[in-house]
Amino acid sequence: MRYAICNETFEGWEHPRICKLIAGLGYEGLEIAPFTLAGRITDVSADRRRELKRQADEHGIAIIGLHWLLARTNGLSLTAMDDSVRQATTDYLVELARACADLGGDILVFGSPAQRRIPAGATREQAADNAVDTFRRAARGIGDQGVKLCVEPLSPPEADFINTAAEGVELIRRIDHPAFRLHLDVKAMSTEDSPTPEVIRRFAGSTYHFHANDPNRRGPGFGATDFVPIFQALTDVKYAGWVSVEVFDYSPDPETIARESIRYMRECEGKVKSLQRGST
Repeated sequence: MRYAICNETFEGWEHPRICKLIAGLGYEGLEIAPFTLAGRITDVSADRRRELKRQADEHGIAIIGLHWLLARTNGLSLTAMDDSVRQATTDYLVELARACADLGGDILVFGSPAQRRIPAGATREQAADNAVDTFRRAARGIGDQGVKLCVEPLSPPEADFINTAAEGVELIRRIDHPAFRLHLDVKAMSTEDSPTPEVIRRFAGSTYHFHANDPNRRGPGFGATDFVPIFQALTDVKYAGWVSVEVFDYSPDPETIARESIRYMRECEGKVKSLQRGST
């Protein structure tokens, strides 16, 4: 497994400090929430992007991509009925892809539940049509940067649109562009009708990125979720992407979250390898 962690976990920390800590703990990647850098990604200059990449490189850390893409922005929506809003969102997604590539990453995780809600008075089908339109407009610009946009299903009540992996894959099928893939998140999968390992196996062919967390909003190992079957499923499908820790509850502190999450994940990975050896 290649382990990464999301930078908003370390609220108030300087970027070099985050990179130094996580490198020492054994992480290889860092996933960035744009709002931790500036109000808009377009406010992060080319020089600043180069500096962030250089600082990560110095510690042997790869900036793998961006998530929370539209969080804390105004006037943007994937599903808006207003064409001008969808076009502004298209343009911003392309700018996010450009920034991601500048930072050395190739992953955009589209979660942003507040910016993908079903518009008032609209149907789920209309929201899906609008989302497909927005993503299709952005597809070429995203693809030209060598970046994959990963559609993230989110569980209710956090989101009212794209709640299951099947819905995410159907949207991707309609977009019909190689830059669009599926993202899976353990917390979000906890509300699926099928067990998480089964969801992983079923949608392995579409999955490009993976978030490790617990339905209690904390890190892996901080709740009741057993990651051994989850890592067994990832191993079985030969998942080769990143396993990135994303939490929503930042207690007790960032260092403990980072340290104990990777310790637990390595323990689970070790158990999977032991089970494989025992079966041969």
